[in-house]
Amino acid sequence: MNKEEFLYRFNLLQHGDSCHNYQHHSTLKSAAVLIALVNHSNTGEINANGLHVLLTRRASHLKHHPSQISFPGGKVEPTDKNVIHTALREAQEEIGLSPDSVSIVGQLPNYEIISGYQVTPIVAIIESPQYYQKDANEVDEIFQVPLQHFLQPQNHRTINSYHNGRYHNVHFFPYKHYNIWGATAAMLKDLVEHIK
Repeated sequence: MNKEEFLYRFNLLQHGDSCHNYQHHSTLKSAAVLIALVNHSNTGEINANGLHVLLTRRASHLKHHPSQISFPGGKVEPTDKNVIHTALREAQEEIGLSPDSVSIVGQLPNYEIISGYQVTPIVAIIESPQYYQKDANEVDEIFQVPLQHFLQPQNHRTINSYHNGRYHNVHFFPYKHYNIWGATAAMLKDLVEHIK
């Protein structure tokens, strides 16, 4: 899927219901993540057309979600102007992504996650090739997955899980040797459902 088709579909439709049905039972802290879509049509790379989703593998020593696949992001700090500022600041801190290289497209609904955060996903496009610099304290790896992979239904898996007295869906998108799951997979599923 190219940038123009993505923007047309993303902006044309209202957001529907989320596939993410987990609800936390305590006070939640605010956080934001950046769902950055890299426009490879502008890079001139061979066999790299279309949009790719920028992802990270979290450092293995982290308290929350160690070694899991995630979007760049983190908790809202008192100095942040809004959740967009949070997502951009965290992406710059974690992977060296300059806020000036990012064009914000919109956002998805908030997600409550098991670690006690309400997360706002900010959707953005990156037009030009970037040099990423990971913060080894937070990120073990930076990689990209073609958006097309998530658009194919056969690449999506769901299981029903029981936690805190309730059943909720856990989503998975296997890709090569990566297992993209949990809230990250739910956000990708909602993004895909929105643009289908």
